[in-house]
Amino acid sequence: MLIEIDFQSDEAIYMQLRNQIILGIATSLLQEGDTLPSVRQLADDVGINMHTVNKAYSVLRQEGFVTIDRRRGAVVALDNNKAQAIAELRDSLRMLLAKGICKNITREEIHAMVDECYDDYEQ
Repeated sequence: MLIEIDFQSDEAIYMQLRNQIILGIATSLLQEGDTLPSVRQLADDVGINMHTVNKAYSVLRQEGFVTIDRRRGAVVALDNNKAQAIAELRDSLRMLLAKGICKNITREEIHAMVDECYDDYEQ
């Protein structure tokens, strides 16, 4: 999996890393049980600080996308608590919809965007 960091972005580097790993899982580039690169290896490959990678891995663990094993490192292990995932998604979606409504984006435009994005991840 190729990780690309935009050093000019306002988004924190650890969040860019987290997001790209989640996208890798959603698009099946990363599978359940896959081991992610070590903190040191990924930091060297991408050209970022090890603490940044460690923070991204910690967030991914807290969010239920990976487990941390002392011997294997970060391993893709999805927490399948669907009810919790729906609640978290609903909270995020409420804010995104509020932003869209403030910009006069219609219900139909939002539905079309959701369908288009969802189609990118169907397996």
